[in-house]
Amino acid sequence: MIKFTKMHGTGNDYVYIEDLSGNIKNPSRLSVEMSNRNFGIGSDGLILIMKSDIADFKMRMFNSDGSEAEMCGNGIRCFAKYVYDHKLTAKETVHVETCGGTKEIKLKIKNGLVESATVDMGSPVLSREKIPMLGDTGMVINEILHLDDGTKFNITSVSMGNPHVVVYVEDVNNFPVRKYGPIIENHSLFPQRTNVEFVEIISPREVKQRTWERGSGETLACGTGASAVTVAGVLTKQTERKLKINLLGGELKTEWNEKTDSVFLTGPAVEVFTGEWPK
Repeated sequence: MIKFTKMHGTGNDYVYIEDLSGNIKNPSRLSVEMSNRNFGIGSDGLILIMKSDIADFKMRMFNSDGSEAEMCGNGIRCFAKYVYDHKLTAKETVHVETCGGTKEIKLKIKNGLVESATVDMGSPVLSREKIPMLGDTGMVINEILHLDDGTKFNITSVSMGNPHVVVYVEDVNNFPVRKYGPIIENHSLFPQRTNVEFVEIISPREVKQRTWERGSGETLACGTGASAVTVAGVLTKQTERKLKINLLGGELKTEWNEKTDSVFLTGPAVEVFTGEWPK
């Protein structure tokens, strides 16, 4: 049997497995099976807690379709909660190796348990070829993206360790995210596919966001997406460097620090339940 813990950050939910001995040999298949909301545990993906040679721990993340992702802002907050609450570390600042680089997470402790966490998401990657996105070199700010059905969107592209496209809309609640999300995700301009954020501006300091997550579909929240939205808002001169971001699963707070160039992401981390999965 494989012991697991179900956790979520603003509704972005993952199954966590301690794999400090490196015994999990089939994480991609396991993620597909465990993530199934009808026949499995139900989640947006699987996250492994592993040993690291360069940080306190290593995180590997797999989407619900089995594809491996570079990073997850909500997932890494829950990761840090897990290692602290389950006494794998006593540190209140944890460094975690990911496929998107090593991240620093500062924990907020209440009654001996992690209540929320702030992640240093690092500097945004803005050069087109590094996002990656095909086409001319330079940044992608308010560029027109043409779809095969004749629809076109103004997009701003950012990588926060994984690729994101930000699209501003007038009424995000009623926008057909499930129609256009997969079309943009799989557009030929994105060789590694892309996450897509649909955003409605409430004020220069507050937005609403819905996310179509690469490999998982629409999710209740996305931390790297919220970080990308913060950067895009500054680049397009629509929002400020500090943002309150309202997602389907709750609220995140972000800041793109002008001095360090890092994006900081703050939000809750919640343990839902534990169990065992048949090998």
